[in-house]
This record gives sequence, structure tokens and C-alpha cells, in this order.
Amino acid sequence: VECVGCADRSCFDLTCHSKASKTALVAKKDLESPVTKEVVEALPEKGVLGKTFKKEAKGIMDALAGLAESDIVEMEEKLSKDESYELVVKSGSRVALNKTMVKVRRSQVTQHTIDITPSVIEPSFGIGRILYAVLEHNFRVREGDEQRTWLSLPPPVAPVKCSVLPLSNNPEFEPFAKSIGADLTVLGISHKVDSSSGSIGRRYARTDEIGVPFGITIDFDTVRKEPASATLRERNTMRQIRVEVSQLPRVVSDLCRGSLTWDDVER
Repeated sequence: VECVGCADRSCFDLTCHSKASKTALVAKKDLESPVTKEVVEALPEKGVLGKTFKKEAKGIMDALAGLAESDIVEMEEKLSKDESYELVVKSGSRVALNKTMVKVRRSQVTQHTIDITPSVIEPSFGIGRILYAVLEHNFRVREGDEQRTWLSLPPPVAPVKCSVLPLSNNPEFEPFAKSIGADLTVLGISHKVDSSSGSIGRRYARTDEIGVPFGITIDFDTVRKEPASATLRERNTMRQIRVEVSQLPRVVSDLCRGSLTWDDVER
């Protein structure tokens, strides 16, 4: 999947925009010393062209204005021999011009600056591509159970760092869920409290699917035993440990910030 594309557009885009808008999209650079340059111009005889070509006259004059110097020199040679010059206009058709319709003028100009059409490097960062690559790289399936998919998003990347899961709707669990959630908020840890009626296994699976790295489960031991503790589950290994409720928010914070590893916690 291409996440970043860097295109060297050279001066192609600005040249095309300049021609279409009839505006010089250039930068000017001062010369160390003036330069005298011979200029060759194709000057249309507007009256003759208008009478001869009617509505097509404007397109012909635009084509003459866009001729390169080498084309003007070629036209000058043919007109000096009383030959006609075939001019290609924008529509692709060709018109024959003679020396009564266009004149070639040579003159000298002194240049103090030169025009530079900048080249452009066009970087393209597609946020959709980057997100797709992140999700694709972290998509996993539990071994032995193809129905259980999960995202192995690293804690710093995971949008939700921790889930708080009361074992049931028992009202005794609610104060602990609110207290733990408030402490996680103070530490800047994004979390979600899920007190739905589904089994704890299903709720673990739901949080695994969206890449939540850690889950705190409040159960009856949390309520009945002192000091109060809760289960802390790690998504990748699905292993669990019990941690005192007062220490849980700080432990989760350290795990998410990388100052503590799961192996450290299990020791």
C-alpha cells in the first residue's frame, strides 16, 4: 500500500497554468551584468487576418503568440521566399499564412533579470492510506478460533487505552467503576466503561476487536476483600493479574507510556 507519493512535476504544471491563464508564473532573478539579446517576434496583421479568417482570426493570433523562436525563424525563411507557412491552431487544424498576414520583427533587448519557472515536488500524504496500513498491519486472529479477531494496536496508537468492565450490573460495582474511571481521566488515559449485560468473555472480545490494550474487571473480590483489588487483563496475551484499585490507574498509565512492560507487572 502506498502511504506517501513524491512526484517530481518539474515545471510542467506551472507552464500549463501560465498558458491557460495568460499569466506569467515565474520568479525573476537579477543578473550580475546586463545581457543584450536578439528577440524574434511574429506580428500578426490583424486587419488582414480578420477579413480572411473571420471568427478564426483570434485563434490564429493566439497560435502565433505561442510560437517558439525556432518556428518563427522557419516562418521568416518561408515568407521571405514568398512561400506560405502552415500554422497549427489550438483545434488542430492547419491554416496557410502568407507575408501579407504576418510580419517577423527582429530587435535587441537588454535584460537585467531572467525569468525562472520553478520546478515543483509534489508530496502526497493520504491519511486513508496510512490508517489502512496501520489496521492491516495490526489485524490478528486468535489461534484456534478464526471467529475471534483483534487489533494489536500498540498502546500509544490505540484510540482507547483501557476498558473498565464491571462483572455484572450489581450496584456495588458502580462506585469502583466511577472512581477508577475518574482516576484514569486525571492521568489522561482514554478509557471506556462497559457495564452492559453481556458476559465478560464477550466484552473482552469486543474490546479486543477495536484494539483496546488493557481491561480492568471489577468483580466480587473487589467489593468484599481488603485492600480492594481488580483484575487487569493484557489484550495480546490475554493474561490477567490482580492489582490494588488504588494503584491500577498509575499502572495502566505507565504501561501505556512505555515506562512499564507487562512482564514487569507480572513479576
